[in-house]
Amino acid sequence: MPTLLPTRRAFIAQGCATLAATSVALNLGVCADAMAQPSADSLRLLCVGPPGSIPDIIVRRVADQLAAGHARQVLVDNRPGAAGQLAVAALKAGAADGTTMLLAQGAIATVNPYLYPRLAYDPAVDLAPVSLAGEMTLALAVGPAVPDSVVDVRSLVAWMQRMPKQANVGSPGSGTLPHLLEAMLFHAAGAPWQHVPYSGGPPALVDLLGGQIAALVLPEGLFRQHRAARRLRVLATSGAQRTTMMPDVPTLVEQGHANLVVREWFGFFMPGRATPAAVEAGSGALRQALGQPDLVAAFAESGMVAVSSTPAALAARIGVEQRYWEPIIRTLGVRAE
Repeated sequence: MPTLLPTRRAFIAQGCATLAATSVALNLGVCADAMAQPSADSLRLLCVGPPGSIPDIIVRRVADQLAAGHARQVLVDNRPGAAGQLAVAALKAGAADGTTMLLAQGAIATVNPYLYPRLAYDPAVDLAPVSLAGEMTLALAVGPAVPDSVVDVRSLVAWMQRMPKQANVGSPGSGTLPHLLEAMLFHAAGAPWQHVPYSGGPPALVDLLGGQIAALVLPEGLFRQHRAARRLRVLATSGAQRTTMMPDVPTLVEQGHANLVVREWFGFFMPGRATPAAVEAGSGALRQALGQPDLVAAFAESGMVAVSSTPAALAARIGVEQRYWEPIIRTLGVRAE
């Protein structure tokens, strides 16, 4: 599930990466099915999410752009499960010449090391940061299980305190960024709540709409259609400012939670043993793809902001966020289930 705090914006780089080794990873072509076998003439893009998920949407949009202007195949290979560990295992076993990359939430490098005592990889060794890909704001929504009198975070907390047995809050999974945001919010507010983890956002959203859970945190884009149909109410968003998708919804900061500025981000990684030339070439290719107007527009339609970075800037951001999340996870006592 990535965080963007005000203190970290300096680490988001928009500059151009070195293009000297473009022959390693830039000569890309027609996007093929994930079941196709990669070859020396193809670029393989691993994805932590299943088909139709937000990571899958991102990686396929990028694959289309990469394939549009080059001469090699771009293969999308979905490897969901185990909080990204299956995808990372595939990356570790993949080619280190720039022809294998992974698209994943930043949490695989910033959060997972503190949730899993026996993590199957070491981010510092097994992941070579290449570029940011996109960011999105999270949102807190309530469904029909919560009375109409609940219109903001304060009234939600008050309702939860009156009705603790009904204060069940869903998330797309234990240890995901939505789960961590919920834990931070309700811990700070002193609200009784029960965490209900799901295997992804869609089933959690179904139960929110059906009244089986009271509240849910997900990327705001997943709530837009249902909010427009008045099937749920969005009480807050998690960015530093209000979003263009939901400009009428106040942020958590506006509602008295000044430290809760959290945004999900996604990035591309190569195997840790990839050469610097391959990493720089891949970063340059991604910068070009992520800057294409039709990709930027498609991301915006889904509630995402397309953003690229240099490898060094992404590595620096990961370091900052690791130092941010480690004490929080320890204090909250959050563990992956």
